[in-house]
This record gives sequence, structure tokens and C-alpha cells, in this order.
Amino acid sequence: MTQRILAARLDSAGDVLLTGPAVRALAQAAESLVFLVGPRGRVAAQLLPGVDEVVEYHAPWVDFEPNELTADSVAALVKQIRDYHIDKAFVFTSFHQSPLPLALILRMAAVPWIGAISVDYPGSLLDLRYHVDGDPPEPERALSLCRAAGIVLSATDSGALQVRRPLPDVTNLTGEAGYVVVHPGAAVPARRMTADRARRMVAAIAHAGHRVIVTGSPSEAELTAVVAGDAAQDLGGATSFAELAAVLERAAVVIAPNTGPAHLAAAVGTPVVSLFAPVVPASRWAPYGVPIVLLGAQHAKCAGSRARTCPIPGHPCLDGIADSEVLAAIAELTERR
Repeated sequence: MTQRILAARLDSAGDVLLTGPAVRALAQAAESLVFLVGPRGRVAAQLLPGVDEVVEYHAPWVDFEPNELTADSVAALVKQIRDYHIDKAFVFTSFHQSPLPLALILRMAAVPWIGAISVDYPGSLLDLRYHVDGDPPEPERALSLCRAAGIVLSATDSGALQVRRPLPDVTNLTGEAGYVVVHPGAAVPARRMTADRARRMVAAIAHAGHRVIVTGSPSEAELTAVVAGDAAQDLGGATSFAELAAVLERAAVVIAPNTGPAHLAAAVGTPVVSLFAPVVPASRWAPYGVPIVLLGAQHAKCAGSRARTCPIPGHPCLDGIADSEVLAAIAELTERR
């Protein structure tokens, strides 16, 4: 058995959650597993089964708001990784990211074996340079790298997204289970409804007889207050990431755009109404492994553009979703659950 494996995913919490099945496969093949993540992914990494230690690094070649790359920051990371005496490292990336900057740093830290999915010529930076065929969902894409290295999930592992148990008791926050959660925020503005449209959607859900809880991070508290209005309970900024997982687990249905909490809902087994802007493909990024209803105009002119701000007036792909569509999706998923 390999003594120590390092897995790396340097971007958001949602990306880290999607890497969870691959992380479990690696953990089953190692005596210990170190997970190298960015600052936005740390809270998710701490919830993943199989992770023994978490190392944080703010990678200037990944983050939307990058730090300056300095010799001192690289030297500090090299020393930290070298001190772990890593035997193998797996660099997980999205299709548009290069694993090679981190692979170079891992070589400087004397990691003897490195594997990654890469379309770029790696020279001596990678021992396993893997190509992915087709357009699989992100969890399957990450798992395929493990399989290419001869590492597979246990036959008893379903391959679904998961979090560590037990989760915190949030009964005092939510009351009785069975409510509808609306999570209106997303780090990328193009991927979320406008606040006014989300507020009207929440009001319609409440008017239909559902108890609605609106969730969000502390930075989204102003947004959640607007969206909740007088129709819903506002938990914006009121939960830790683990507490948010527990809130989502107790929900009958979660309604969310393409954002980390949508994947967190999937990781706790809750069906998702996915308000999905087509700026990235749903085939890769939709909530994985749970019942979903995908809403949003997937063939809008912005499809595949990776736009961060909606380029089309009126944000029609999401703001054009009718209340009746949302209510029908809630009914369908509640019945299926």
C-alpha cells in the first residue's frame, strides 16, 4: 500500500465536493491522504470522508481573485509538501485548467509520482498524463484518473457524493423537517437569478403552501434578506458549512443555481431543482447522484460561453423560468422522494 497520497483540487467548495468519490478511492489505497485545496474549498474538504489532513494554498493560476505569485509563497508550499513525504500526488482540475503549475511545485517538493488529466505536453512533470474521452460528469471525470492509475472505488461504495457523519443538529434553526430550501446565491453572477426574480419565486412557493427557508453565506446575507422577504425564513449567514449541510439534508427539496450548495445538497441525498444557466454544460456540472429537475433555457445564446456576467439583457435563461415550472418540479421531486 502506498504510504501517503496527496490529492489536489484548488478551486471552490462545489468543485471539492465533486472530487469526493475520487478522494475516497485514493483514501482506500493509502495509509493516509492529504488534500491540498484553495481557501474557498477548505470547508468542503473538511467534510469529505477519507481526508486525513487538509493543506490550503491560494493558487494564483486558479482563483477568480488571484494573489500575486511570489517566490516566498511557493517556497513555503514546497516545504510544507516536502515535510509530508508524499509518495503519489493526483492533481484534479476542471477541463479548462492546467495541472502543470502545481505539478512543477510538487516536483520541487520531491514528490516522486504525479498524475493528472492534461491536454498540454507535460515533459517530465507528470508520470501519468491522462486524456478523458467524451464529456462525463465531473465526479466521473475525476474517478477516471484514479482508474488510469489502477485505483478503483470499493465495490461497496456507490460512487455518490458524500459528507462525513454525523452532521450538526440544526433543529433549533429549521424546526420540523420537510421544508423547501431556496439558495439564491452563486459566486458567478451569470449563474443565478436576479434578486427580484428569486424573491417573486419564493413568494409563489410559499403561497402554494410550502414552508420555505432561504440560505446563503455571510457575504450573501443582504441577498437572502431580499429574497426571503416576508414569505420565508432567512438563514443567510446563520450557518457554518456543516450546519448548512444539515439544513439541506432535512429539506424535502433544494432549489439552487449552479453553485456549491447544490452539490452539498446532492452529497446529503436531497433532490435538487437545478436552476442551471447554460454558460457551462449541465452534463458536467449538474447535481450528481440524486433526483434532479433541470430548469433554465439550456440553448440560450450564452450557452458554453463561460460568461461570468450575463451578456443577454433580462437574463432570460434563469429569470424566464416560470413559477409554475418551479412548483411542478417541487411536486415531482417530492413525489419521487
